[in-house]
Order: sequence, then C-alpha cells, then structure tokens
Amino acid sequence: MKKLLLLATGGTIASVEGKEGLVPGMSAEELLKYFENPSQSIDVTCQILMNRDSTNMQPEHWVKMAEMIALHYDQYDSFVITHGTDTLAYTSAALSYMLQGLQKPIVITGSQVPISFKKTDAKKNLSDAIRFACEDIGGVFVVFDGRVIIGTRAVKIRTKSYDAFESINHPYVANIKDNKVDYFWKPAAGEEKLNVDTSLCPDVFLLKLYPGIKPEIFNYIKASYKGVIIESFGNGGVPFEERNLLPKIKALTEEGIPVLITTQCLEEGQDLYLYEVGRKVVQYDVIISGDMNTEAIVAKLMWVLGKTTKLKEVKHIIETPIAWDLSTNWENVE
Repeated sequence: MKKLLLLATGGTIASVEGKEGLVPGMSAEELLKYFENPSQSIDVTCQILMNRDSTNMQPEHWVKMAEMIALHYDQYDSFVITHGTDTLAYTSAALSYMLQGLQKPIVITGSQVPISFKKTDAKKNLSDAIRFACEDIGGVFVVFDGRVIIGTRAVKIRTKSYDAFESINHPYVANIKDNKVDYFWKPAAGEEKLNVDTSLCPDVFLLKLYPGIKPEIFNYIKASYKGVIIESFGNGGVPFEERNLLPKIKALTEEGIPVLITTQCLEEGQDLYLYEVGRKVVQYDVIISGDMNTEAIVAKLMWVLGKTTKLKEVKHIIETPIAWDLSTNWENVE
C-alpha cells in the first residue's frame, strides 16, 4: 500500500464564495472528500499547510513546502500539493531546485474551477495527481488536464480553459486517461540521495523590454536588487540606438550584479549570437538562458543567489541544466 501525503495550500481548487469573490477556504480533508479512489490501494494523509490565493504566494512559502516534504520524506512514498494556478509554475520550478536527488514523486495540481462547484476540473486533476503519485518515479511534476509536465517546464498560458498549462520547449512526461498512465518520456532515475537546499534570495528584478523603455530604470535596479532578468525581444536583442541600454547593463555587470537575458517569446528560446543587437550585449558577460522559461529562471536565480553572489559562479550554475530546465541542444527540442 502506497503512503501519500497531501499538502493543501489553497488556490481555486479549495476556494469558496466569499463576500468579495472566491477565496480559499477548504481544508485538505474537505478536498479529499471529492476524490475518487484509484484502483490500487493507497493511504492518503491530509494536511493543510496554508490557505491562500496563489497570487499571494511568496518565496518564503516555497521554502515552507520544501521543508515540510523534507521533514516527512522518509515517512511517505509520494507527495501531492494542491495549489492555485496563477503561480503554480513558479512553485514547481522552485521545488525542483530546492529538492534535488528525489527518488519519489512530488506532484502539484490545482484547478480552474473550485472543487465544490457542479461543473469543475478539480476532481479529475486531483484524481490524476494522486494516481501519478503512485508511479515509481522521482522528481517534481505538474499534473493538469490529464497531462504530466516536468516541474521546470510548466507554464500557464490560459486563464479559464481546463488545459491551462503546457510543457514549453520540452516533451510532456505522460498522459493520464481512465486511471492509466501512458509515458511519452520518463526521466532516468538517479542514484543520488535527497539534497535539500532552501536558501533563497528574493531580490530579483524581472524587466520586460518594450519600445521606449528608459535606461534610467537600471539605476533603480542597481540600487535595489542583486540580480536582474531581462525579457528581451525575439532572439534576445537589446536596444543600443536612441535609448541605449548597453551602458547600463555594462555598469551592472561591472558591479557584479548578474544580468540574465531571456526572451518574451514563449517557445524556442533565445540566441544572442544571431543578430548584432544580441552580440553587442553578450560581450558584457551576461547570463544566457537558452530555452528556460521565465518561471524557472526567476526561481533558479533566487536559488542561486541564496548560495553565492559571485558573478562567475552564478553564471555557471544558471547555465548548467538542473532538473531538465535547460536543453543542452535546445534548438532541436520538439
């Protein structure tokens, strides 16, 4: 019999009607009442870890989840976390970095409609999550709308539809239908032991470029943050005419502040060496994101800065694949 720990954190799946709209209010036990048991025997223990809208989720709450799993790691065969959808991808990525060497599944799910509503996706998602948690597999996974996504590759791309999440720049792990798991790709099991590292530095600024952005914004970033992620255009170019951003980026790197360049485009990653606008910025020892998604980049940079602020070390760790977050030959990922 599999022993599973269900950790409830709030979100739409646990929401009820409040005076000012939907608000998380269910306990883990109430959630489980709606669960339709799978065919195999499983012993589920429920615990409400927090009850919050995921819009209010903070890095400190990621740490709380990781520490709870680490505390009970030897007592259970797997873990399921119910979570709001809006920041679920950030949480799944953060847990992927803080909990490495997993030999057991950590499955995160949620819903677009509360589980207590007559028409809802929550019952299926919770059932699928518990079903996948019975698999002999290790890692952090997002289970949503019958699809299994590796924790560092999930992105929410729809606000209302049941198929809210997609796996970006990486194959889906599996599909779940009629209580059956069909694998498309299965991560190889490692032999390493669980490594828990919950040190995070949330002083990270995410800047989305747009035509007309003022270079002076970097003065504020330099004085207030320890790292910056620039969501640039297309393959990663940065404006160097009129409102020239290059001198400000150079100043940041000279101060030892990591500057990571990614793209606003959802798929296929960036290539700073393709155009002049990219090659001009790459000379300043910026960090290259490859095909990582923004949610994973934010969590990874916070995690890295929690260990070191040395620019070369930060660059090395960020540009090294962890938990399948970065393809070594990302141009060819289907």
